[in-house]
Amino acid sequence: MVFIPVSDENPLRAIRLQWVTLGLIAVNVIVFLLELFGEGPGTQAAIVSFAVVPSELLQFQGLDGTAAPAGLSLPMPEWLTLITYQFLHGGVLHLLSNMLFLWVFGDNVEDALGHVRFLAFYLLCGVAGGLAHAALLPSSQLPLIGASGAVSGVIAAYLMLHPRVRVWVLAFRILPLRLAAFWVLGFWVVSQLVMVVLSPTDDVAWWAHIGGMAMGAVLVLFMRRPGVMLFDRGLVRP
Repeated sequence: MVFIPVSDENPLRAIRLQWVTLGLIAVNVIVFLLELFGEGPGTQAAIVSFAVVPSELLQFQGLDGTAAPAGLSLPMPEWLTLITYQFLHGGVLHLLSNMLFLWVFGDNVEDALGHVRFLAFYLLCGVAGGLAHAALLPSSQLPLIGASGAVSGVIAAYLMLHPRVRVWVLAFRILPLRLAAFWVLGFWVVSQLVMVVLSPTDDVAWWAHIGGMAMGAVLVLFMRRPGVMLFDRGLVRP
């Protein structure tokens, strides 16, 4: 990761506190702690059950006409995994990276949409990410977990709302820089598009990122509050 976001210079305008953003972070952390301390086959079965498994979600049929074998899992409607997978993570770094982006950028997107619409926005971006991943890798039996698809939608929305806002980042993890969000998030978006071409079947679910971004870019057009402008039009600097 070239740029690690630390904070942005973008105060809230319509809400007093980003309750939904904080709540989502709390739920993700609690679920991860349950994963961490709930070792054993039962926990692994639950994780697989709550994850998106493309071959199971799409009922993919192999060349011989047989369905792909299901892994160790618990009974769970496959459509529901498009929600539950968003709250599972494969490791500390996976969790921290997603929650850091959500912490820095989620509050202003919540401010632009409102609490209830932001929650719907977040979950729909995650659903779009899971569907994109499954559609492009329909025979995959690897479980998809993580908030990356939903957070990618938040990033796309922030980029469309506030490209000129200054963001403090750590470049190459050590160098503090103050850059416009356009450069920080624009670089991130381009890197996702490049990686999905170079490593379409890599361990990282690049298609989930792309799907979440696309959904976020579309939804912010219709779900933002009346009067909220795109691309920092009307931004007043001190």
